[in-house]
Amino acid sequence: MKKTLDKILGSVLVFLMASIVIAVLWQVFSRYVLQSASSFTEEIARYLLIWIGILGAAYASGQQDHLAINILPPKLNEKNRIKLRIGINILVILFAILAMIIGGGNLVYVNFELGQSSAALAIPLGYVYMVLPISGVLIIVYKVIELANPKKYLLS
Repeated sequence: MKKTLDKILGSVLVFLMASIVIAVLWQVFSRYVLQSASSFTEEIARYLLIWIGILGAAYASGQQDHLAINILPPKLNEKNRIKLRIGINILVILFAILAMIIGGGNLVYVNFELGQSSAALAIPLGYVYMVLPISGVLIIVYKVIELANPKKYLLS
């Protein structure tokens, strides 16, 4: 399951990165060659950057490549190291539920209810913010996979 999720999320991130590169290149080309700045590419690049950053954080969490201070784990024996990682993963899951799923879900709901849309693209901003609960679910899935296989994932 983890390998499939890694492939799908990795492919989505590659697509988003390619899209932002194309949008920024078009912005530069239209501004300096055509002498007429494209009005929508700046907004597309901004929203793509949000999605790349937050989905990238979920991907990094699944790869255990997120920022960490590893002072305590090397000093612990294997059993206590596993307990520490289980506790950390539970805290990460709680954060993902409270901040990303509940908080992000409320943000999406409010934006759809208020009918807020972007200036240049006229797309509902709820779609932009939808990445928060999606990423929260992905982080929880990754952490549950790690908790289900403590010897495999939690010792690194």
